[in-house]
Amino acid sequence: MDAIIYHNPACGTSRNTLAMIRNAGIEPRVIEYLKTPPSRAELIGMIADAGLTARQAIREKGTPYAELGLDDPTLPDDVLIDAMLANPILINRPFVTTPLGTRLTRPSELVLDILPDSHKGPFAKEDGEPVIDADGRRIV
Repeated sequence: MDAIIYHNPACGTSRNTLAMIRNAGIEPRVIEYLKTPPSRAELIGMIADAGLTARQAIREKGTPYAELGLDDPTLPDDVLIDAMLANPILINRPFVTTPLGTRLTRPSELVLDILPDSHKGPFAKEDGEPVIDADGRRIV
């Protein structure tokens, strides 16, 4: 299965998501979006395919969000997209695309909605929280 993850290795949610993809037996194409940001068309497509608005896809914490005045609710999506492209740290992460869909995987377990049921074994997040049981089933 083809899969793409827009990844930030410094982010625990992103690392957990990548590990869950690999636990399903998939080696995704890993794009470190801070080094290689998506194009405008790719970003708009990911946001739309995930069923989000630009405002829902923007990251506030640890970014220049407030300093850039992006907290103004009247700003249109194209202004938010422009800001994300100029400052990729504003793109919330991780976005994952597979043939089964696109998700902003926050929390990381949302990636399971777009992966096949092919888990190689149990999986727990970095903090020890179990996500997949020994039989490869999602723990609810």
